[in-house]
Amino acid sequence: MKINIRNLFFCTIAFVTFLAQRTNAFEKNRTTNETAIRRLVDDFVKAIRAKDINGVMSFLAPDVVSFDVGPPLQHGGGEAFVKRWQELFEAYQGPIEYEVRDLSISADDDVAFSHSLNRVAGTMKNGKKSDRWLRWTACYQKSNGKWLIVHEQVSVPVDLKTGKALLDLKP
Repeated sequence: MKINIRNLFFCTIAFVTFLAQRTNAFEKNRTTNETAIRRLVDDFVKAIRAKDINGVMSFLAPDVVSFDVGPPLQHGGGEAFVKRWQELFEAYQGPIEYEVRDLSISADDDVAFSHSLNRVAGTMKNGKKSDRWLRWTACYQKSNGKWLIVHEQVSVPVDLKTGKALLDLKP
């Protein structure tokens, strides 16, 4: 069997060009998806600051699973989850300060995740000032062209010797 060097050369060039185009398309999609997630997080934060329960819920899948800092061990979607958010909003006298720091996002075509350090502050109904940093991890799924949070985990570090939450740490 005789190999035509010229044909081999052109096939190699075509294959390399094909791979480069696929890589560029993948990078463009990844960047587009990461931008969409960043926008979702920004809008989610705006809804939290405004104590907009409907706004917050619009970013969460109906069957969201949440591992939050308060009991029980796992929260699900539905009315109980709406009530939990409403109770959080009602615990503050005025606006809630909410800041997201060091947001890192990794996104594919239909699944993504992020993690960040989030600051929640404000004046509680009892007049006490609250200012805490939390660790937040979220998983997202795209369905019908819309990204939703399908899982979130909120946590604080714990002193392993005392078993107490460390609520005064700052990044």
